[in-house]
Amino acid sequence: MGRLLQVQGYIQKCRALVNLDKAGLDSIRFIGHSMDKTIKTSLVLLGLVTVLTACNKKEWDNYYGRPEMLADPIYQQLQSKNNFKSFLVLVDKAGYKDILSKAGYWTIFAPNDEALAKYMGENNLTDVNQIKDSVANQIVRYSLVYNSFKSDRLDDFQSGIGWDPGNAFKRRTTFYASLDTTIIGGKKVLVAASNRNNTGGSYYVSADNNNKYIPFFLDTYFTAKGISASDYSYLFPGTTFSGFHVSNAQVVNKDIVAENGIIHEIDKVILPLPSIDQYLNKAPQYSKFKKILEDYMVSYLINASATAKNKEITGSDMDVYVKVYNSSLPYSPNNENFIKLDDNDGQMDGYTMFAPTNEAFEAYTKNVLLKHYASFEVLPQEIIVDFLMAHMWRTTVWPSKFATTNNNQGQGALFDPATDVVDKKVLSNGLFYGTNKVQEANVFSSVFGKAYLNPNYSLMTRALSVALKTNIINSNAKYTLFLISDTDLIAAGYTYNLDANRWEYDPPGGGAKLTGTSAWDKLNRILNTHVVRQDLSSLSGNGIIETYNGEYIKYNGGSVYSAGNQDANLTRTVSERDPAVNGSVYYINGLLNESALSIGKHIEKLAATPSSNFKKFFDYLKASSLYNTTNGEILGISAGSVNTIFVPNNAAIDAAIAQKYLPASPTTTVAADKEKVASFIRYHILQKETVVPDGKKEGGYLTLLQKDNGATTAFTITNSPGSMQVTDMKAGTVNVVVPSSNNLSNRAVIHLIDGFLKFDTN
Repeated sequence: MGRLLQVQGYIQKCRALVNLDKAGLDSIRFIGHSMDKTIKTSLVLLGLVTVLTACNKKEWDNYYGRPEMLADPIYQQLQSKNNFKSFLVLVDKAGYKDILSKAGYWTIFAPNDEALAKYMGENNLTDVNQIKDSVANQIVRYSLVYNSFKSDRLDDFQSGIGWDPGNAFKRRTTFYASLDTTIIGGKKVLVAASNRNNTGGSYYVSADNNNKYIPFFLDTYFTAKGISASDYSYLFPGTTFSGFHVSNAQVVNKDIVAENGIIHEIDKVILPLPSIDQYLNKAPQYSKFKKILEDYMVSYLINASATAKNKEITGSDMDVYVKVYNSSLPYSPNNENFIKLDDNDGQMDGYTMFAPTNEAFEAYTKNVLLKHYASFEVLPQEIIVDFLMAHMWRTTVWPSKFATTNNNQGQGALFDPATDVVDKKVLSNGLFYGTNKVQEANVFSSVFGKAYLNPNYSLMTRALSVALKTNIINSNAKYTLFLISDTDLIAAGYTYNLDANRWEYDPPGGGAKLTGTSAWDKLNRILNTHVVRQDLSSLSGNGIIETYNGEYIKYNGGSVYSAGNQDANLTRTVSERDPAVNGSVYYINGLLNESALSIGKHIEKLAATPSSNFKKFFDYLKASSLYNTTNGEILGISAGSVNTIFVPNNAAIDAAIAQKYLPASPTTTVAADKEKVASFIRYHILQKETVVPDGKKEGGYLTLLQKDNGATTAFTITNSPGSMQVTDMKAGTVNVVVPSSNNLSNRAVIHLIDGFLKFDTN
């Protein structure tokens, strides 16, 4: 036990003196320069001198001296195994012999001699010394992972609050890419990659070197995530998963313990994997997709801290710019980190991009994105953003989970892994899939997309985006959308003031101008009247249909009209159906306006002729205490609510009089009779719901009538297409007279019934 404590004490003191986790190494970053090596060695020696002068040397040696039973450091362990000779040559070339021979805390994925021999054969090399120093540096630094992990701990995520078992498949390595060069404004400059996702204004942190991650795959991780060996084989064709792989290399000997870490022997050489950004830059088959990203989503911003950092390291006075992606994108494809909500969250997740080939991109843009636009130069920025966002997932999309892993637009990956994916790559910061089709984003393929992608409907697009977009882009629901052009909206008095950021309504015939909320409320009601919660694949017949807000409109032989159109004796002509993935779109030549008349005025119009079957009911309504003779409003009907009025025909009114539900005269002055009339009318008004004989709604519904004790009253509706019955609280049933019903009113529908509804207020 004493020797064990001695070993533990030695290791802990080593870690304290030479803390080679990420923070420690960043402070003495080794980049291949002899000066850096000297600085590191000096710092370590300085730490040793400080401790040694503060402690009794004999006591130090007795307690903290290196125990004989402790395993050799990584470098010496690799030497003793005798099958890493070539890799050790690379370690020497890269300048990492000293680091791996002393105290530290590492995990190294070391390719054996057979792996190096295979690599050299593939690259027409006969001797390991022919491998360039720069390549040796890449191989060694990418094999070296911060902190020491055995295989039973490797796939545990190091969260800020502790270990999260089975939730990691990547580790941060010591390798990071050097600066690129480009020409900006005719001047050659250096370019660094973003190391943040440009959220909240942060796109670059100078202390972060944007170190690359190396992916590994353990069967315990697969089990925890519900994925299988077939996912691995899909991503690495021709490679059979054996339980522990690093990228496409198999771990053939795991958990070799060293004084300063853990060695995992692998059977392939792994060069630093490119980021999504780097892979796209070198993949010409996706150049058109990449061009849109570069042209519209990338900025090169000069960065003082990056410039100063580079000057300190190299002595160069060249300006350093950072390649920054637009903050509206889900992530920056050149960011090697993840979201950074947790410092190590790159261990557990990464990004995914589905990039269409040039052929797929051209076909889609021609037929969809640029159908109504001459070029991308005039395409609204938000459309470009939505197109790119549709192909970017801020999470890992495993091959078996395409359909169930949603992007920021709430859609899974709409690709068949067997037929639609032509390229797949595991990269340093995520997964990449090249596809022979585009992601059919709901925002474009839905009924909303018909307005969104057509500049002639920009005002309706703006209005729909405020109120209904989230619903009508849903591909799992069905809608019909009647589209109004900008020309017709403007002619009707509706405009959007960009400077004031508000809707405005200026009545064409004169009158008070509305702005802001009042103008929007008026337009929003009309907007809802243009959306139907079902797919009307044909308007060739005639019928009545419910709109989004519970009002109804009618169609007849290729025309459509609302209550307001009916009042003005107008109908709107509809175009041929334009199909969408979730319904139908019709283009109409004007607005489906709301009615300016109240329900009472519509009943009055229906009762205008002496022979009208609405006349006797209206006579009682007009003379009742509920009716406002000036504007036709009915007391008790809530402003803004929808209602259904069941009007007993003349014969039914006579029967109600005979059965004492109504007084003999509408103009009675007896208080009890007047209350009897009011109760009769209230019981024939269904509150806050509209129902027509289309078979869609039935069951119990509340009326406007309350009992003497304040309790609500109700009746029951039985509904089928072309037929509807109402059963009252006395079990009496009446029929809706369909030919005389379905009369449109102000947020209401008026039906004629062949009897009256009996009630009791006790």
